[in-house]
Amino acid sequence: MKTHPYSKTPDYALWRRAVAEVAPGELDPVVQAPFRLGVREKIATAGSCFAQHIGRYLKSSGCNYLVTEAPHAFVSPQAADALNYGLYTARYGNIYTSRQLLQLFERAYGRFTPKENHWLERGGQAIDPFRPQIQPGGFNSARELDYDRERHFEAVRKAFETLDLFVFTLGLTELWRSREDGAAFPLCPGVAGGDYSPARHEFVNLGVDDVVDDMTEFIRGLRAVNPAARIILTVSPVPLVATAEARHVVASTMYSKSALRVACDVLSRSLSQVAYFPSYEIVAGGYAPTDYFAPDRRSVTQEGVAHVMRVFERHFIKRNAAGEALRGALRTLGPMRSAPVEDPIAAAMRLMCDEEALSLAQIETASGNEAPPQTEQAPKNASAEDLAAQEPLADKPEHQADSADPVNQRLVD
Repeated sequence: MKTHPYSKTPDYALWRRAVAEVAPGELDPVVQAPFRLGVREKIATAGSCFAQHIGRYLKSSGCNYLVTEAPHAFVSPQAADALNYGLYTARYGNIYTSRQLLQLFERAYGRFTPKENHWLERGGQAIDPFRPQIQPGGFNSARELDYDRERHFEAVRKAFETLDLFVFTLGLTELWRSREDGAAFPLCPGVAGGDYSPARHEFVNLGVDDVVDDMTEFIRGLRAVNPAARIILTVSPVPLVATAEARHVVASTMYSKSALRVACDVLSRSLSQVAYFPSYEIVAGGYAPTDYFAPDRRSVTQEGVAHVMRVFERHFIKRNAAGEALRGALRTLGPMRSAPVEDPIAAAMRLMCDEEALSLAQIETASGNEAPPQTEQAPKNASAEDLAAQEPLADKPEHQADSADPVNQRLVD
């Protein structure tokens, strides 16, 4: 009998056995994880809105979820929620792009101070351009903002220097930045603070090489302060809520997710202790027997999130009797909260959804002005990922928009 390279192909490499014949909810695209985490190892998270699900799951399941920025003791749990504490390891809010992550690291270590470092509103409040919705209503003054930012950077440094695993969810390739020094904003200026100006701000769409370069430089910096750090990269399945490109938002979404997915593949193949986790494939691939998107075709259902995290835990979290006992104790002692009765995704995303700043009414009102929307968004209480979403052309790495002022173009169907 003749043999060939496919003669002894394992089940996971065959579509019929790995996909078509798999029971509902059991699709598992992970073959072998390059490392596993014990219950005592500290896990930090960051990224686009979908990353909030990962952090919540890790906390509720008894993993050692690292939180380095907590509210003051006199702040009530309700106020802490309103101030967006606990969404991530530190209070950085949603980080949609590789450029944002790299610049957060550089800013935290004093290597980069953006020229546009405060947005002072007419009412006197100060907005952090790099965390525009982290403080509802803004800070009372630039001085208060600076104090909070110093405390925040201290927490960011502590996170990077003490974590064992960093899980980063990439959400977007589209972003707005300063023409003066390249500072990348999570939201287009003018959406949730600041004033948009074509002379001072520009739209760019990162290409695969841009994302790889950003992440490589970030990982190099992270390993300089924490040599043993391991990284898991994943791509958010949440589509863009709007695109600043002169094309359909579906095409922009496909480019953005494709570019991010390819970049993750390059990074996980070329860098040690860097793994890719296929949350995007599980939810948005269309291969699961169940539809994991809500009626708005953007929000991920509770079943979709549960499937993703079930696969994550199966491959990346160590299981043994002693560990399970410790996790049980952590669950008992930790700040557990019962599952919300309302729409689980809306409830999970409510605290930090930058995209919601870009409502249909705001777009229509701004369409006659200079208002510049952008981003990837979730349902009504979605995630900031949507608001940051701008999609590039696949053949142009980090290109600028073709129009001088693309902000108001094709942002609404």
